[in-house]
Amino acid sequence: MKVEPIQVMHSGRKIKVPAINVGDTSIISSGRLVKIARIKGEDWEESDRGRDPALIIDCIKKSSLKADIFTFAQKLPETTPKYQYPFQWDNLAVIQLNSYDDWWKHKINPASRRNVRLATKRGVTTREAGFDDEFLKGVMDIYNETPIRQERRFWHYGKDLATVKRENSSYLDRSDFIGAYYGDELIGFVKIVHMGKVASIMQILSKNAHFHKRPSNALMAKVVERCAQKGVFYIIYCNYVYWGNTQSSLIEFKRRNGFEMMLVPRYYVPLTEWGRLALKLGLQHGIRGIIPLKLQHVLLNLRSRWYEKNAPVCTQT
Repeated sequence: MKVEPIQVMHSGRKIKVPAINVGDTSIISSGRLVKIARIKGEDWEESDRGRDPALIIDCIKKSSLKADIFTFAQKLPETTPKYQYPFQWDNLAVIQLNSYDDWWKHKINPASRRNVRLATKRGVTTREAGFDDEFLKGVMDIYNETPIRQERRFWHYGKDLATVKRENSSYLDRSDFIGAYYGDELIGFVKIVHMGKVASIMQILSKNAHFHKRPSNALMAKVVERCAQKGVFYIIYCNYVYWGNTQSSLIEFKRRNGFEMMLVPRYYVPLTEWGRLALKLGLQHGIRGIIPLKLQHVLLNLRSRWYEKNAPVCTQT
């Protein structure tokens, strides 16, 4: 089985990684200390039905793809482990959607309802946006507003229009773009990728200069409304908790907007002796996976201060 390099996004930039094809599925391998094989674009797959992990594992072993561990996760709504491989619980931030009215009345807190109303009162409107240059220029302006978001370097800062267009063109046939506008200005947007009865938020961003208008709350309300119209049962917004950190503004935003933590099995299948040992040592998550949480917080604070002092200046217009 031939190994060929393919491009993937990593930390906001494109890199080449080795890959093999198993049917229509690309298996990529990355990592320094431990080589981890995974399904390319797994988070955006419409379904894992028909996937045969045993076949993928066998193909990896027979190929020259260098990998110590193969990892894959089950897809919602299947949360009960169905394979005999070693696994850990992976957490997702999920809205279990019955209807828009149910979300509005029972799932979000009063502060979020007030913020949605406040957005309307302060002139914010939301609507589906076309994937055209006018919309993408607005997205570029949002990207280039600030080099720091959530106390870390913002991956998309400084990108030109061609790059913004190319990187947002993934899964266009099953994506919705929704914009938040103040007059004619795009002050926030969200990209939703549909996967049958599941929808996942790929990006939701708004301008800091318009934070007081609460565009992100208005966007979330529009996301739920749109997903309810399409018969979506689950809305995913990445993880609920990252690296054990349960206190962050992002978690609070998710909680207030009706997201709850759901657990799904993520399997880690050792392929080499080093892979088996790495699993025992907890190295499948890299060095960060074994650093104590308190020390992680110290290091993250130091990183945030460094970024603030050394923030680049955007030249894109």
